[in-house]
Amino acid sequence: MEPSPEPSRPRRRWVGRVLLVVVLVALGAGAVVLFESVDDSPPADRFERFTVADLDVEVGALPPVGAAVPQTREWADRLAAVTDIPARTLVAYLNAEAAIRGSQPDCKLSWVTLAGVGRVESHHGRYGGTRVGEDGQLSKPIIGVPLDGSPGVQAIQDTDGGRLDGDPRWDRAVGSMQFLPATWARWSQRANGDGRQADPQNVDDSALTAARYLCAMGGDLSTGPGWWKAVLTYNESKKYGRDVYSGADAYARKAAEIG
Repeated sequence: MEPSPEPSRPRRRWVGRVLLVVVLVALGAGAVVLFESVDDSPPADRFERFTVADLDVEVGALPPVGAAVPQTREWADRLAAVTDIPARTLVAYLNAEAAIRGSQPDCKLSWVTLAGVGRVESHHGRYGGTRVGEDGQLSKPIIGVPLDGSPGVQAIQDTDGGRLDGDPRWDRAVGSMQFLPATWARWSQRANGDGRQADPQNVDDSALTAARYLCAMGGDLSTGPGWWKAVLTYNESKKYGRDVYSGADAYARKAAEIG
């Protein structure tokens, strides 16, 4: 089943040590998902060395493209040191791009697009103080509130018996790339090929699944129409698209600086 259009989502900003209600939109589900956190701010020095400028780009503009980069942890560590992306999450984005380049070469997905999406959805798996392990697993699950029809929240009854989100009555968005269980069931793929089921709380699986979804929705993501179609299917909001674009552009520029 194709995902339905989704409502607008306001831009999420990092704040320190205040009670925060953040509005997110679950991937491909047309649902507003609310999170609460008391402190999910990144280290203070990351504010000083990396910022993302809000770009007022037109829908349809050519997308940011990350130049070819070494597929090495050493390079990922270097970029992580000057951005807000954990090195292990960056490895997941790079590996997902490489996997899609091999299986769907006509998609032409760039890792910076995945980074742009991951930044908005969960700040690269770091939402609410979550950490990304060397095995790609999140230190604690990222799970949204129940989509129970409360004010500002669409009602979506459970579709997976609570297997992914722990809720047998209502669906909740899960993982670093914020999928609803039904969308995850359709597009998910295990990144390491070990035969186990894909896990939305694993950044490798989430990045590859997001890559597959975006390619299926947009076709050629090196074009303006293809890129924007894919991103706006993820969340039908021009503001969301510009936020993803802004992040992708900032990461592409920083990657070019370090070579």
